[in-house]
Amino acid sequence: MDQVIGARLCPDGGARTIREQFVQVRNETERLAASLSAEDQCVQSMPDASPAKWHRAHTTWFFEQFALRAHAPRYREFDPAFGFLFNSYYETVGPRHPRPSRGLLTRPSAAAVSQYRAHVDAAMQTLLAGPVETGLVDLVVLGLHHEQQHQELLLTDMLHAFAQSPLLPSVLSGWTEPAYAQGPTRMMQRPGGIVAIGNDGEGFAFDNEQPRHHEYLRSYAIADRLVRNADWLAFMEDGGYRTPTLWMSDGFAAAQNGGWTSPGYWHARDDGWWQMGPGGLAPLDKDAPVRHVSWYEADAFARWAGARLPTEAEWEDAATDPEMREMTGHVWQWTASPYVAYPGFAAAAGAIGEYNGKFMVNQMTLRGGSLATPAGHVRPSYRNFFYPDKRWQFTGLRLARWD
Repeated sequence: MDQVIGARLCPDGGARTIREQFVQVRNETERLAASLSAEDQCVQSMPDASPAKWHRAHTTWFFEQFALRAHAPRYREFDPAFGFLFNSYYETVGPRHPRPSRGLLTRPSAAAVSQYRAHVDAAMQTLLAGPVETGLVDLVVLGLHHEQQHQELLLTDMLHAFAQSPLLPSVLSGWTEPAYAQGPTRMMQRPGGIVAIGNDGEGFAFDNEQPRHHEYLRSYAIADRLVRNADWLAFMEDGGYRTPTLWMSDGFAAAQNGGWTSPGYWHARDDGWWQMGPGGLAPLDKDAPVRHVSWYEADAFARWAGARLPTEAEWEDAATDPEMREMTGHVWQWTASPYVAYPGFAAAAGAIGEYNGKFMVNQMTLRGGSLATPAGHVRPSYRNFFYPDKRWQFTGLRLARWD
């Protein structure tokens, strides 16, 4: 397994044409799914996850629905039923199969999904073979970044599924964990003041990263690297999961109801703690960054440590400091900020406008990017978001304090 997942996209064409970029991203999805059997690709281990073949089909539907139907008058759809089966949440496009029931779709088969991908890919490559108008380029680039998001979801969803199996198989054979920063954690002082937050207009960005705006930060301190497994073990040994005064009320209830006594995918054995990862089950590396913790857990840990979670504005400000470490490549990092619109945000017109804006409620913002995030897919302004009880993603934290 090549340690790097994916490759950098060039929205303006760069060294590769938009057609070449399309082929590269589409091939990467197939590479990630190559070791999965047809049975593997049908499983849905919980309502939040989706089967691998659904991810493969949905990302194909995106190009069929938004690119080919609008820009290729002679295109013939692969199967009229697929619009219902593989729409995710685009209400303006039409009805869809319920998300919690995606694992019941034994038909179409994984082989049929492969045929669907080949059919749409051929049509897209024809569409992109000649001069391509700017609007279509922008749409395809959005679709490619959307597919990269699903590449990450395919890995995290299959990891959750395989973690339920007594065999604890690997999702990616030959996987090696990313290298992490050595040495002690330092609290870096930041002066605060008025800082610019959000995408600066250079390169691709999702609409939720815009518009760029100014925020006032009081001076603060932020850890130069992520919280480690050893730190979390100390939290556990000190009764962190049993101390309600460390927790938000909803969080303590979630921990009790979920039976949380350690991060997700940790296994206690006679010879110590083990952790389930993309490469299967392995002894827990105490020096590695902790992962698979919810916002509730991250917030409780920060309080136990005499610290707090950084705001997303603080995180983005700190990302400009060359001395900061592990800003990406390990875990998505929980922040103290709710996922809301930036001042002046306006969703795009039509179905594409449903992509981010309608989810800006009741969720928390994460920053950075994880070991499952495709290379080149992250940037300092990138905003991820999940409900505070979710921990099946590669989610962790760094600490902050008021100066």
